[in-house]
Amino acid sequence: MEGPKVHNLLARFSTRRRFIRDVSRLTATGIVASSGIHATFEALAADLPPERKVRLGVVGGGFGASFQWHEHPNCEVVAVADLRQDRRDRLVETYGCDRTYESLEKLVLAADIEAVAIFTPAPDHVRHCELALNAGKHVICAVPAAMSLEECRQLIDAVERTGLTFMMAETSYYQQPTISARKFYEEGQFGKLISVESEYHHAGLEELYFLEGGWTWRHGLPPMHYPTHCTAHLIGITGERLSRVSCVGWGDDDPILKGNPYQNPFWNETAFFITDRGTPFHVEIYWKGAHRGGERARWFGDKMSFFFPSENGLGSVIVRSGELKELDSGGYVRQRASLEPYDQPEWWSTEMLPEQLRHGSGHEGSHTFLTHEFIAALVEGRRPTVDVYEAVAYTAPGIVAHQSALKNGDQLRIPDFGRGID
Repeated sequence: MEGPKVHNLLARFSTRRRFIRDVSRLTATGIVASSGIHATFEALAADLPPERKVRLGVVGGGFGASFQWHEHPNCEVVAVADLRQDRRDRLVETYGCDRTYESLEKLVLAADIEAVAIFTPAPDHVRHCELALNAGKHVICAVPAAMSLEECRQLIDAVERTGLTFMMAETSYYQQPTISARKFYEEGQFGKLISVESEYHHAGLEELYFLEGGWTWRHGLPPMHYPTHCTAHLIGITGERLSRVSCVGWGDDDPILKGNPYQNPFWNETAFFITDRGTPFHVEIYWKGAHRGGERARWFGDKMSFFFPSENGLGSVIVRSGELKELDSGGYVRQRASLEPYDQPEWWSTEMLPEQLRHGSGHEGSHTFLTHEFIAALVEGRRPTVDVYEAVAYTAPGIVAHQSALKNGDQLRIPDFGRGID
């Protein structure tokens, strides 16, 4: 069993008695095959002690108001913060908390706050996470983890120095099809994973470049500096690390990109990664063009492949290799694969979440999972799924990919920041 799987297994099943109990429950519900424990793709929601309440502060009234902290039985939102009054009001309305601060810097000074959920602009993430960690607070933070390789190391150093918990709120890790893919992988259904493809198509982001007559942090942000919605589709399944990349950018000299703080000329970037196990990984992050939008992935195995729902209306599908033959349009014999519609489970409606969180949520049902995973990790005293090492492994490859694009596709090596396993 590979290192990341060992870590996840130990983190989720902390005692032998609980391990046996949970594997039995998983087998009974059909989530784990009867052949063994390899397919532990997700743990069930543990019976957490009801008296344990994580006292949480939420910072950022945009994206930060889209989570379910107030619904989790082991969490209490005790304070919220945002620079803008309207966003503070939104947080108050969402979480039913009337204690407000005008900034994260003020909120983290409160002695009764144990953890902070940070949903501030991306260029501030490392600085804000360090402020919270240095104040003795556990942290969950929006993506990406950092904006430079130096910041990646800085964030890891802060977590290691303080000994506190850090989690990145990467939605793609808990998209419903991603959870299914993780199940298939850990059951060995793919066979050997041949390659993976992921795309994040989101035309029209330039509307978010402006706010109240000024530029926002999104103005000209290099597409590959926002890579985690894609990189989670591979790293979050297999635990591999992306080791090399060649990337090409596309731009059209649009005046809107002129003068951006990143000196980025590209709307779209296409990258070809290679992992430390030799797996090819094709990633597209496109913010302009005639495409349908969305985040989706395809996993190709020598026995089975699995595709996200198509932007053109086809749902999730499984492709299986077989012994049947057919003729191609040129009259040559080829292997005929079977195509099976996949009835995508709503994993959020299962015992994988506390009952209070078993409902649909943002980004394909991922928000309730992110809510639960962070709180459960703190209550159980374990590392979360997307801890600081995973977060940097998702983030750093995109930073290097953009450097490659600026060098006309030169293949560059991606540093390995480690896994933090003793």
